[in-house]
Amino acid sequence: MNCAQFCPVGKLEKLLVATDRSQFSDGAIREGINFAKKCSSRLYIVSVLETNPEYETIGSNVFEKEKEELMAHLDSVKAMTAKEGLGCETIFHETADPSQTIIDEADKKNVDMIIIGRRGRTGLMKVLMGSVAARVIAHAPCKVLVVPRAARIEYRNILVATDGSVHAAAAVTEAISIAKRCGSNLIALSAMRDQSEREEAARYANEAVELARKEEVSAEAVTPTGRSFDVIVETAGGRAVDLIVMGTYGKAGIKKLLMGSSTEKVIGNAGCAVLVVKAT
Repeated sequence: MNCAQFCPVGKLEKLLVATDRSQFSDGAIREGINFAKKCSSRLYIVSVLETNPEYETIGSNVFEKEKEELMAHLDSVKAMTAKEGLGCETIFHETADPSQTIIDEADKKNVDMIIIGRRGRTGLMKVLMGSVAARVIAHAPCKVLVVPRAARIEYRNILVATDGSVHAAAAVTEAISIAKRCGSNLIALSAMRDQSEREEAARYANEAVELARKEEVSAEAVTPTGRSFDVIVETAGGRAVDLIVMGTYGKAGIKKLLMGSSTEKVIGNAGCAVLVVKAT
């Protein structure tokens, strides 16, 4: 079994791809089409034009031009999906709150996963900037896949970050499921800030490995020392990881190993795609 033929994720009946027609959306569009083909998913393509006071000073013609270009972009994506034998529904919104609009659309369509680029255009259209992507991830009703422009998911090596939190447990379950479907090698990583946390970090990583091996998934535990987002990115780069799986948030209190800020920093710096899941 390999993921060239089978859906890598268990339930992906509906997918929403957010695009702002910048090059930073290329990876999200490409992987969205790939998922839709493999999983027979219904595909929604949403683009959001942010309205703001800048348009009042530079004139409505600029706004209308931006709108026309976005609509043309949506048409081109629709044509792209048609060439792959797929149908899609394109959605356009004008809004002052792009992230909330994307979240609301995902909720209304009851999608199973949102796919977005890591960052977007600057200037007038700030639709998929890092801050918007972070808000989508934090408040989305489903899992979110963030795809850098050049990243391709081949499911050879998957890294799952765990810190013992409920969201990390959900990430471990998701990562094992994908690895089992795709025959991937799984790397379970638990970061420690210093040697006093070695025993705890080892426990979290080993628990994930034990769960993986029960599912006959090849897995190994790693417990590097350092800030969680640094060691996750470094390990992923050094081990040819093409998918990182993380929880939305981690443990609260003193040990903030996989808090939202760390998740956001991993997404901002990793060269590969990052799948963010949350406990239900």
